[in-house]
Amino acid sequence: MTMTEKSELSPASSTRRTRGAARLSSMNLHDFGLLGALLLLVCVYAIIAPNFLTEFNLLNVLRQVSIVAIAAVGMTTVILIAGIDLSVGSTVAFSGTLAALFLTERTEIGVIAVLIAVTIAVLAGAGVGLLNGLIIGLLGVPAFIATLATLTGVRGFALLLTEAKPVSVPVGDYSWLGTGHIGPLPVPVLIMALVFFIGYVLLSRMKIGRRIYAVGGNESAARLSGVRVTRLILFVYIFAGACTGLAGCLASARLSSGQPAGFIGFELDVIAAVVVGGTSLMGGRGRLSGTFFGALLIGVLGNGLTLMDVQTYWKQILTGIVIVVAIVVDGIIRRRGSQAS
Repeated sequence: MTMTEKSELSPASSTRRTRGAARLSSMNLHDFGLLGALLLLVCVYAIIAPNFLTEFNLLNVLRQVSIVAIAAVGMTTVILIAGIDLSVGSTVAFSGTLAALFLTERTEIGVIAVLIAVTIAVLAGAGVGLLNGLIIGLLGVPAFIATLATLTGVRGFALLLTEAKPVSVPVGDYSWLGTGHIGPLPVPVLIMALVFFIGYVLLSRMKIGRRIYAVGGNESAARLSGVRVTRLILFVYIFAGACTGLAGCLASARLSSGQPAGFIGFELDVIAAVVVGGTSLMGGRGRLSGTFFGALLIGVLGNGLTLMDVQTYWKQILTGIVIVVAIVVDGIIRRRGSQAS
């Protein structure tokens, strides 16, 4: 018997395969369940609201979901390391407002000005992420407290810059980012696809992705194995902030204005999309495909209720119920996974 055959038959390798299979089975179960719930919801709305399945409405759902989903890509990486970011709504308002302020100083808004505005928004979001990462990684402040502080501070700074007034942007090339199309698809949807691809490469094809999962699974063990946890925390929060800044840019482009007082509670939609998508709040487990379906499920839920003229309060109530169910399911999957291992 060769060494390779002995290794394959060793108890340790057998245990690793068993654990890997259990994790894969659990995640597939969650993905299929999420997709089934989404299809069921679509079928119900198709019967109750005949205009739900129109091309215009479906593209509108994707456009609405795209802004939440882009921010959710970054939030997924944060929650994977067992962190949290409550400053997302304030960062969206702040980055979008900064981009709008830059454009109001231009006599003509061309492609170059739009690219600069996008860069400003992304850098502003990354700057907030850097601040979060420094407070959490270097000072050791819990993520909940640190991002709660930046939620308030960043919002206040945005209001201070604008005297709490919206910043209007002339309709033109910038608005195209939020409302335009390339072929049949809305521009924000294509940008969302690009961000998800970047996130997929980061988490599934790069070493840093494995380190993110390792830190979320067991930070102490990851540190002992040589992972520079503080640097990783900084990177994750900067990446999440950049995604949020881009979402803020698209939001202001769609509204043709920066809204320093807007997007209150936006972070709850983003966190809900990630959690409903199967990423564990305990860290170390989750996939971007689940995040996308989670964002889509919440977007479809809200859109259908709007078409049926249901009060928006019901959307909040039902979203809360969906989150609770997702957390309960996550707990069940975790217990089954631990028993299988």
